Amino acid sequence: MNKQKILVTGGAGYIGSHTIISLSEMTGYEILSADNYSNSSPKTYERIKSITGKDIEHFEVDLSDKKQVEDLFLKNPGITGIIHFAAFKSVPESVAKPLMYYQNNINSLINLLDVGSENGVRNIIFSSSCSVYGNIDSLPVTEETPIGKVESPYAFTKVIGEKILEDALRSLIGINGIALRYFNPVGAHESGRLGELPNQRPSNLVPVITQTAIGKIQKMQVFGGDYPTRDGTCVRDYIHVCDIAEAHVKALNLLISNSSNETFSIFNLGSDKGVTVLEAIKAFEKISGQKLNYEIIERRAGDVESIYSNSSKAESVLGWKAKRTLDEMMASAWKWELHLASK
Repeated sequence: MNKQKILVTGGAGYIGSHTIISLSEMTGYEILSADNYSNSSPKTYERIKSITGKDIEHFEVDLSDKKQVEDLFLKNPGITGIIHFAAFKSVPESVAKPLMYYQNNINSLINLLDVGSENGVRNIIFSSSCSVYGNIDSLPVTEETPIGKVESPYAFTKVIGEKILEDALRSLIGINGIALRYFNPVGAHESGRLGELPNQRPSNLVPVITQTAIGKIQKMQVFGGDYPTRDGTCVRDYIHVCDIAEAHVKALNLLISNSSNETFSIFNLGSDKGVTVLEAIKAFEKISGQKLNYEIIERRAGDVESIYSNSSKAESVLGWKAKRTLDEMMASAWKWELHLASK
């Protein structure tokens, strides 16, 4: 059986790197990666090798530049599938720099669809987000929940990306796709040798927590303590990054087997549980034994009040369900932070 050649964009990033590890455990895939390292590092591939023992062929590419995308496919004929992670993803940064987000996130997807369709790509998985739902009155959200008024340019690039993908796949005969709407990926690989490592000051909660605990951040800020939630802080659905990675393998298997008969499908990936920011902080303090220095300040532009998932469709169609607990998420993230501190 010939191996399927799969391009993982943003493969040096947080979710992309963990997905490469999950893919590398399968025998039917040849993996290559493209990344521009705007919020990652090529050293990630060394970390992947330390875990898997495998060298991942990788290329530095700006996917928003069509010529670079064309060159990538020219140098690597036979790519049959794409898992597209590469995108800017900071909500506050997107509020401050919306044009940068629209230019990068949308153009990269268009280029991949355009060039990929001309070069034999048959399957594409799009990294989407629960942020497409906006502020929703009825929780949990399902894939049938109407998309609300999104709260940030980042979220809107995901709404647009899903629509571009759906429309393109209707016209590009022979290509099928899946959009995976992640809730809040956290945690690290169980080895402690790979985890979230943003180049800039982190905006996601868990790396802020671990960097505060280790002393890289003097005091963490909790944005908003007056939301109508059980303790006044935002509610999120946290899910272990390795669970997310495993969902991509199952989604890719579904596309390649062509057993779904759907040109385009959408799946929520969440734990189906809502956790407040303060509850997440307390969970970390419990498993680490570290007391966090934090303050509650005013709300932050672009933040959704409460969101958590119903991911039963992923369970019934993909055979996937989140397995790892909040304690496991926090313990693995702390193990990764300690690993970084030991270097």
